[in-house]
Amino acid sequence: MISGQLALVTAALFTGAAIYVSAVEHPARMTLEPGAMLAEWKPSYRRGFAMQATLALIGFLLGTWAYLETQNWLWLAGALTLLAGWPYTLLVILPTNKRLLATPIGAANAETVALIAKWAALHGVRTGLGVAATLLFLFASI
Repeated sequence: MISGQLALVTAALFTGAAIYVSAVEHPARMTLEPGAMLAEWKPSYRRGFAMQATLALIGFLLGTWAYLETQNWLWLAGALTLLAGWPYTLLVILPTNKRLLATPIGAANAETVALIAKWAALHGVRTGLGVAATLLFLFASI
């Protein structure tokens, strides 16, 4: 069943990208001074958002397709878990994102650093959703 295998690969890609941001990119970003930190975060966020939102949607569609083919609830649970990042991002993370995006690079200060640290903690939930979806897809495939 190709839909399930593709769902698993897509969720794993989503999760890998999220882990990379949390474990590598964000800690490196936090070593910069506030202006440079914000200057790095803005384009990184925009590119990461586009990639992860697309992967979440594709993974959701593939997981739903696998569920329709097999009627195995784990595929649907994984699909919904992966898609849960969308409302979480829009309702919980977006206010922080908007504040950071609205801050001019030259105006970055200690509050900006605190907001970027808060963003990273909120992003950790998305990482957790990716891990959970990947595991659900993995268990559904065995």
